[in-house]
Amino acid sequence: MGKIIVTGASGAFGGAAARGLLEKCAPEDLVFLSRTPKKLQEFADLGVECRAADFDDPASLVSAMQGGERMLLISTARVGTRVEQHRNAVEAAVAQGVKHIVYTSLINADRADNPAIVKLDHRATEEIIEGSGAAWTHLRDSQYSEAIATAMAIPALQMGVKPDNCADGRVGFVSRDDCVATAVGVLTQEGHGNKAYPLTGPEALSIPEAMAMVSEMAGKPIEVQAVDDDSMYEYFDAMGAPRHASDIVPDGPIPWSSDDMVTFGEAIREGFFADVTDCVERITGKPPRSLREVFEAHKHLWPQ
Repeated sequence: MGKIIVTGASGAFGGAAARGLLEKCAPEDLVFLSRTPKKLQEFADLGVECRAADFDDPASLVSAMQGGERMLLISTARVGTRVEQHRNAVEAAVAQGVKHIVYTSLINADRADNPAIVKLDHRATEEIIEGSGAAWTHLRDSQYSEAIATAMAIPALQMGVKPDNCADGRVGFVSRDDCVATAVGVLTQEGHGNKAYPLTGPEALSIPEAMAMVSEMAGKPIEVQAVDDDSMYEYFDAMGAPRHASDIVPDGPIPWSSDDMVTFGEAIREGFFADVTDCVERITGKPPRSLREVFEAHKHLWPQ
């Protein structure tokens, strides 16, 4: 059997997937890729082959993809410009004999009426993989619980207010750890070829409900202010966030655009994140973590 390749193995998702795979696979059956392979030293020390791979440099990918049979393609961070990066990775992998590509996508990425612009990159990548000749598995993640526990909860607790354009739209918040475990399951099990799995937690909650839970657990008030999309743009403008993906400064202070955030909120408001599925438990054999469990794990980071 060929090796399992993990792209972006020095990132948060990739590093967690790498550790999960090492619990199920021999080090010599794994190949971990990064633009900065020195960040993978912990895995190299265990006997894993760690290679340099730059998705912006197709020539670098030829040797990076050699000997692989399955690949976990973790979506890169550059919203708006990452489709070509993903295309380079897929084409190199298939040319080197990779037979199955597992991709970290977004829930309801295939729905044409989903207003979240982030879905455009994900669906375009799914289509590239589907047309590549390799078997595919799309892991369509809901919103990560960890993002709510940190990036949303911390400023909301500091300021006591949270402007929000999601209204009462519900989200099947999913722990990133459960998405990682599902990816590891798909890569190490049979029978997942040419399937798309919507990955969610055990329940769907609204942002106001999630913030009420944070407020209760922290013993501090949070007022969720329902605002429209234009007001949400003004809020992000005041923070200095770039409006469009094309305006994002590489390695700058804010790696996302307000277009991305506002349309994401719109998608939540319109019900595109409300799904609750059993895919995590079916593939991992364990029930997914609840939002409260993830809050408990991150509560120590909240302002006292």
